[in-house]
Amino acid sequence: TVPFALIGGVFMVYFYGVNLSVAIAVGFIALFGMAIETAMLMTIYLNEAMENMVEKHGNSKTTLTPAIIREFVIQGAAKRLRPKLMTVSVGLFGLIPILWATGVGSDMMRPITIPLIGGTITSTIYVLLITPVIFEMIKERELRRKGKVTLIDAKE
Repeated sequence: TVPFALIGGVFMVYFYGVNLSVAIAVGFIALFGMAIETAMLMTIYLNEAMENMVEKHGNSKTTLTPAIIREFVIQGAAKRLRPKLMTVSVGLFGLIPILWATGVGSDMMRPITIPLIGGTITSTIYVLLITPVIFEMIKERELRRKGKVTLIDAKE
């Protein structure tokens, strides 16, 4: 997730023609934290879907198929879709006025928001579209090689 967030952040910094500064670096640090958190949340939801799949179908090559894995990955990703879109939209609606502000202190706040806006957009696309696909590919590979799907205990 971090490389995709970095791509969006760097694009926005380039688009606005801002020089790198401490404020830009702070924006990138905040962006990376957000990107990692949202990717971890998506992974937890996908893993919960895998736990539900194992409870319903068992955990062996004979009871699981790639179609079943895909069905439960889609369920897990769909469960996270609305909360993620709401979080991103609220964040962007809060950052855009800071980006357009012209008052006192805006010269310090604007560079922090520039990478956050661009990186949030690209990170969201990655988390919602690419993370579930990669997760599904990994689980299908595990099923082929090990004969079962590995579940991660994220509750500890």
